[in-house]
Amino acid sequence: MLIDSLKALGLAAALATLGAVPSIAGEVLLYNASDSVNTALVAAFKKAHPDIEVKFVSGSTGPITERAIAEKGKPQADVVYLVNNVALDQLKQAGVFEPYAPKDSKIASDFRDPDDFYNKYFATTMCMVVNKDRLAQKKLPMPTTWEDLIKPVYAKEIALPSPLKSGTGGAILTTFVDAFGWPFVENLNENVYQYSDGGSGGAALAGAGEVAIGLTFDTTCFETKSSGKPVEIVYGRITPNVSEGGGLVAGGPNPVEGKIFLDFMASEEAAQVLGKVVGATAVPGHGLVDLSQITLWQMRRPVDIAAFRRDFASRILKQ
Repeated sequence: MLIDSLKALGLAAALATLGAVPSIAGEVLLYNASDSVNTALVAAFKKAHPDIEVKFVSGSTGPITERAIAEKGKPQADVVYLVNNVALDQLKQAGVFEPYAPKDSKIASDFRDPDDFYNKYFATTMCMVVNKDRLAQKKLPMPTTWEDLIKPVYAKEIALPSPLKSGTGGAILTTFVDAFGWPFVENLNENVYQYSDGGSGGAALAGAGEVAIGLTFDTTCFETKSSGKPVEIVYGRITPNVSEGGGLVAGGPNPVEGKIFLDFMASEEAAQVLGKVVGATAVPGHGLVDLSQITLWQMRRPVDIAAFRRDFASRILKQ
């Protein structure tokens, strides 16, 4: 009996000792398609949740989306995020996401999936960089809408990214086709001086005064102006855009931590981080762009970007 009592006391002491040891930290695995934005967000999340180890896999939207879909039978990630709106719908339809509504979400209703499969965290908006000095030199009027850009007065005064090589160019021109039709893009092409390889190429030419108008995305517009170039930022009557967000992976290995991360992404704190690196956040009051002052274009038809590029090459570039 004495031996049994001593054994019991020893077991109790051992359990008490184990109870004094801090619990093993949780972890969360993120798949993301924007390494620089992910880095800033992870740093802020780890500061708020030092007990959760964050692991991530970065890549571009296509491969990240394909990987998550391929792993659906045995999910590796807990969250897929910072992928564009087309990919978000793909992931939802493929069954990669499960519904989750973040706690105390500050995200505006327009950025939430009605079925709670994902939330969008920011929008990249497309705008014009207009060189005021070149306008004066050439005696050209200031454009105020996208429709102005097909006027003959702007012949060879416009530069924009090629949709064959740039997501920005694809977003701008697919919106134009959706809103105005292919004849608009054909007319616009008559005024194009150059299609650049990268999303900022048109803005660089406009900033340098080589053309009057460069089409690009919001952060480049604001960077060009803040650098001291004699430019004005102009938003057209409608605003081409790409939104990015994320959701909870169904059957992911760490669902509790995944939900904690998504709660963070829907918070004011995450919006403050995003506001320094993106154009327009889904939480009002953060970012470079005031969404109350522009009209985000909602695509009326699904976009097959591969088919669009083929059409652009044949219709516009005559390839």
